Amino acid sequence: MKVSKLLVGLLAGALSLAAYAQQPIVIKFSHVVAADTPKGKAAEMFAKKAAELTKGRVKVEVYANSTLYKDKEEMEALQLGAVQMLAPSLAKFGPLGVKEFEVFDLPFIFSDYDALRKVTNGPVGKQLLTKLEPKGIRGLGYWDNGFKSFSANTPITTPADLKGKKMRIQSSKVLEEQMRSLGSLPQVMAFSEVYQALQTGVVDGTENPISNLYTQKMHEVQKHLTLTQHGYLGYAVIVNKKFWDGLPDDVRKQLDDAMEQATRYANQIAKVENDSALDAVKKSGKTTVHVPTPAERLAFKKALVPVHQKMEGRVGKETIQAVYRDTGFKPDSL
Repeated sequence: MKVSKLLVGLLAGALSLAAYAQQPIVIKFSHVVAADTPKGKAAEMFAKKAAELTKGRVKVEVYANSTLYKDKEEMEALQLGAVQMLAPSLAKFGPLGVKEFEVFDLPFIFSDYDALRKVTNGPVGKQLLTKLEPKGIRGLGYWDNGFKSFSANTPITTPADLKGKKMRIQSSKVLEEQMRSLGSLPQVMAFSEVYQALQTGVVDGTENPISNLYTQKMHEVQKHLTLTQHGYLGYAVIVNKKFWDGLPDDVRKQLDDAMEQATRYANQIAKVENDSALDAVKKSGKTTVHVPTPAERLAFKKALVPVHQKMEGRVGKETIQAVYRDTGFKPDSL
């Protein structure tokens, strides 16, 4: 009788272990933008590819639009292990203590996507990601959002048009200096709060890739948009290092493959999504879109490129010079 009970107990234990072993590994992937943005779509692509390549051993749960954590909360949540994966904007790593990432915030440092890719796919980009590891974070790749443009409720054709305006920015000392160089008043604010702040006049304007402007309906409360494309907004896909290192080797390799596919997808659709959003903004009739003349664009460059030198002490002169070498940017030639 006792032997029989023991066998039953052992069998039950074996079955429960087998059931446990079949439970998928859950990755909570939190982000702060809408699901139909380039980042939102890329996150869903990663979830799909992760399920396919691991044959269901991994389940990625995507939480869009700040439904889980807001801008200021998500990084701490990742470090504590409350979520496993994020794709924060590159500006978020300065406040974390890795100030070299703020090189991506420097105005006009990337002339186009080709110049950008030389950095994100090259040694500078890889070196920056390794600097996150002492913070308990592993960097997996870079996802584009797009190039930012200024919006406000008054026309913007010269740098002077932004003087005295309260302009929303992410938490970045580089972006603060950028706005001050224009005579603007930088206002650090969580992304999820921007629409209401624009609607109520708490801030006068902002800078965004057009897909963010449109999907968050900011164009409904901004009468003017000028396509300055003065700065880049991108993301680093990051994961809790302890969680990542604890995964089985084969699962980690499969997730690396899924991330590579999602990254290609993200960077292919970013420009397409921004172009589509721009068409939608124009068709809405709520916002007047201005394309700067070459002379107007040069005036913005001359006003903003001195920010590079002012930020050398924070970002690091070596990092800035390394980007110049990769992209061929020559600030003295303006």
